[in-house]
Amino acid sequence: MSTFTKIKALKGSLSSSELKLAKFALGSSNAIRELSSQELANVVGVSQSSVVKFAQKLGYKGYPAFKLGIIDAVNTVPTSNTLHGKININDSFSQMSDKLLSSKVSVLNETQKLNDEKAFLAAVEILKSSKRILICGLGGSALVGKDFSYKLQKLGILAIEEPDAHVQLAFASTLSDNDLVFAISESGSTKEIINVVSQAKKNHCKVISITRYGSNPISDLADVKLYSIADEESARLSSILARTAQEFIIDILFIAITQSSRQGRQTLEKTNSVVAEYRRTS
Repeated sequence: MSTFTKIKALKGSLSSSELKLAKFALGSSNAIRELSSQELANVVGVSQSSVVKFAQKLGYKGYPAFKLGIIDAVNTVPTSNTLHGKININDSFSQMSDKLLSSKVSVLNETQKLNDEKAFLAAVEILKSSKRILICGLGGSALVGKDFSYKLQKLGILAIEEPDAHVQLAFASTLSDNDLVFAISESGSTKEIINVVSQAKKNHCKVISITRYGSNPISDLADVKLYSIADEESARLSSILARTAQEFIIDILFIAITQSSRQGRQTLEKTNSVVAEYRRTS
């Protein structure tokens, strides 16, 4: 995973000192090549210990590994510049659509980089083996969850999406170690979803989460952690981009399950055939 991707994903949870380091790393990454941890601390105006803690928060053992990560990220940044920026009220239709397209492409690329293949494969196996699946999310995440439940049902997998938080909690109380809670929360700290996940863990139920990158109450409880990302600088687009990233993840899972399950493919063909026949005769 790119160091730049990690920094962008964690920006919302950084302290003031860490935020200074993040801005410097993103804006003056080439300079870090030549700086020691103490020199970087002096340039940014923070303590050396803050530099080390920042590196560790990004998942590196220390500053040398962080520095190598920065160098590697600089060397792999695409040379072509993509269009970024907020959509303004005075933008033309063409400018608006270009900015939205660019934002979505950027979010999809960053989300792909955030997630490890092993996490996806582990999620696929749990989804295939679970007896019952409760998909929970609120707001825009509930819409994504509903779409995922339809996709899984087409594969013959019993998946229930319930937007009401009280019903989610009640259903979670009936789950066991053969079942699964699939929790979707962009922030990772939605109180209602935390309650559902906590109840599921009390019943030894497995949990897969889709949240923003980093430690948060929901992902900390999950057996498999998947991450989505949205461009926080585009507040008006935040819900759109969050859904774009979340839908990308569930589509990957759906296709991966279809690829690995012969029975799932047969069920999908049957459901598609039944619907197609209904459309022809109606």
